Amino acid sequence: MRVTVIGCSGSFPGPDSPASCYLIEADGFAMLLDFGSGALGSLQRYHPMYDIDAITVSHLHPDHCMDLCGYWVARRYCPYGTKPKIPVYGPADTGEQMAKAYGLALDPGMTEAFDFHTLHEGSMEIGPFQVTTWLMNHPIEAYGFRIEHGGKVLAYSGDTGASDVITDLAKNADLFLCEASFLDVPDLPPGVHLTGKDAGEYASRAGADRLVLTHLVPWNDPSEVLIEAKGSGFRGEISLAHPGAVHEL
Repeated sequence: MRVTVIGCSGSFPGPDSPASCYLIEADGFAMLLDFGSGALGSLQRYHPMYDIDAITVSHLHPDHCMDLCGYWVARRYCPYGTKPKIPVYGPADTGEQMAKAYGLALDPGMTEAFDFHTLHEGSMEIGPFQVTTWLMNHPIEAYGFRIEHGGKVLAYSGDTGASDVITDLAKNADLFLCEASFLDVPDLPPGVHLTGKDAGEYASRAGADRLVLTHLVPWNDPSEVLIEAKGSGFRGEISLAHPGAVHEL
């Protein structure tokens, strides 16, 4: 399994990265994990734009889904012919909300380009991947993902505040892609995001092998997030996500 970071900026695109998007590949199958603001442009640097077989969307905040709008245009109106439908797995009403975001009538909305499937907690197969989802602690319906293939495990927190399920999600993961939006300062809002320290502590409890800190909000210094994570007690490898980074599992 090969993981390429397309975008890792939290809440909105930053000067060095679009918002959340990760390319997961195995056995010739390419799946996007989130498709946030600005990610479509970055994707084209690292992978052919039309060679995407499926898209998963953790939740419907724009920094995780908004570039579905541009991708709908690219697939629907390609001058060389409309591209085949591909599946999009997301929370309830993903298709309707994306149609509204682009000002489309709900019928057909974006269904000429995308085949929308509603996510629920549990396990399913997407291409060669076994995908298990958990509801996370976030202000709207939001999912974390555990993706397994060939005996390897990728865990992705999505957006979440503190939650016991994070440990189950990342249990013995080869790579834990965990959000670290906040610095560890007083009076943080509960039930929204994690700190680098939180991410390290969850990775340690889960027994994860590697931790990659992501959803890095542009107003924070990412080096401070990394320092906090390294002080958490986690003994595995820790790094910051950045566009173009490739992780082989």
